[in-house]
Amino acid sequence: MTSSRAWFLTGTDTEIGKTFVSCSLLHAARLSGHRALGMKPVAAGADCVDGEWINEDAASLRAAGSFDPGLARLNPYCFANPVAPHIAAAEEGVAINPDRIREAFERLRAEADVVIVEGVGGFRVPLGDNYDTADLARELALPVILVVGMRLGCINHALLTVEAIAARGLALAGWVANRIDPAMLRFDENLAALKTRIDAPLLGVVPYVADGGPATAAKLLRLPDD
Repeated sequence: MTSSRAWFLTGTDTEIGKTFVSCSLLHAARLSGHRALGMKPVAAGADCVDGEWINEDAASLRAAGSFDPGLARLNPYCFANPVAPHIAAAEEGVAINPDRIREAFERLRAEADVVIVEGVGGFRVPLGDNYDTADLARELALPVILVVGMRLGCINHALLTVEAIAARGLALAGWVANRIDPAMLRFDENLAALKTRIDAPLLGVVPYVADGGPATAAKLLRLPDD
């Protein structure tokens, strides 16, 4: 079965909750009766467990999915050092091959109703000398879900990212407001400003809950409409 429901999930920056939102959307899809899988094409920062390098984000996506597709497909490129992926790849003597990522994605898509492909860092993170995550999103030809980390400066970061997505001819399927800073001043006003300036559906607002899990947050989110 080939799924037509797949999205590339990116964020306004690093450490703004992309993986948490990705896992929450996977749980939301599963609650709706769909077979859902997450993918982390490139990850930097991993621990060796039983002889296998495992990235924390990839492990979270694997746990949130309907079944385990194997790390080779879920996370084709995993680097040990928690640095920019093009630096980590160069240090390990590896060239990131888009064809390898595309093949892994197509195999996942053939097995699931919903696939969330999570990028690394923000929208334009280098993966090689002349290739970045924006290029990857364009090659996969997927609509984009944007996670906005709600903190001071998020309006500028969000609008610049929206422009970059449009500049590559990609559709912005929707965005999620993730409250990563519980002390953010004028949260409601910032949210309202984003809603009037982003021409895409707001898929949900995730509150700051220190011990909250993706399965709980799933009830606050919805998948983009087809």
